[in-house]
Amino acid sequence: MTEKILDILKNSNDFISGEVIAKELKVSRVSISKNIKKLKDMGYDIKSVTNKGYILIKDNKLFNKFEIEKQINTKVLGNKVYFFDEISSTNEYAKSLANSNEEEGAIVIADCQTNGKGRLDKKWESNKGEGLFMSILLRPNVHINNIVQITLLSGICICNGIKKATGLDASIKWPNDIVVNGKKVCGILTELSAQIENVSYVILGIGINVNNKNFNDELKDKATSIFLETNKEIERAKLLSYILNELEEKYLKFKEIKDFTLFLPQYKALCVNLNKEVKAIYKNEEIIGTVVDISPLGEIILKTDKGMLNISSGFVSLRNVDGKYV
Repeated sequence: MTEKILDILKNSNDFISGEVIAKELKVSRVSISKNIKKLKDMGYDIKSVTNKGYILIKDNKLFNKFEIEKQINTKVLGNKVYFFDEISSTNEYAKSLANSNEEEGAIVIADCQTNGKGRLDKKWESNKGEGLFMSILLRPNVHINNIVQITLLSGICICNGIKKATGLDASIKWPNDIVVNGKKVCGILTELSAQIENVSYVILGIGINVNNKNFNDELKDKATSIFLETNKEIERAKLLSYILNELEEKYLKFKEIKDFTLFLPQYKALCVNLNKEVKAIYKNEEIIGTVVDISPLGEIILKTDKGMLNISSGFVSLRNVDGKYV
């Protein structure tokens, strides 16, 4: 009911009376009044005038379950949306859904996380009204060695989604950072549950700095946001829909063929590590080398003083112009 009233208000360019809405929906005017109040409590700017009715003041860019579901047009990913104004961690909630046999494609989204985390248990800054924080439940039915490929595939999709939504050229810092102009704009945290080598489920956690206006001293030289790069506020629900469209198309194809080779040229074109000197922390050892290729398994192939080395996971830093690794 509430959503239907919102649709009517959105499609009206003038005041519309409660009586007209009530007749259209075949409910009482009291019911209309109650639902209008509910919409106002959700943050919608609805003006009420006696003898004229209601009008929705547009362009307030609200971020809630209604707005998200309106933008989503995928069939599998986002088939069920769990939205929270505030949550400890979208990944943790998504894992609880997975363990309760929730179907593939369910997505957990929050306006704010109190305990968001990135790789290596680093805290991810997740302030209200700024970022896009979501976790997607996947059941890819693949070998555990293929999980890194899902992370890499999602990187391609996020870059493409950002490009389509904003015009920005985003790149990938292997394996799971999305960067714009050399600064991190998005992180990907992939977690899984497996029995022996068979994967039961994957939680694809994505955190994007969207409308952040500034960062603390620790992050300001390393992180950026879409707003800082474009000087425009972006509708997070619309950005989400672009990313989901990209991800559904490529993920379902990957799930069918179980081969990353098809997507490898796209990944290489976006990867900033390729042909660059890097420092890798691998098996607790610091290794310096040049990334000469990306394997079909999603590994970086590193040329070192001791020969070639394939790395499937670990922490990798790029050498910048002043010789420091970031």
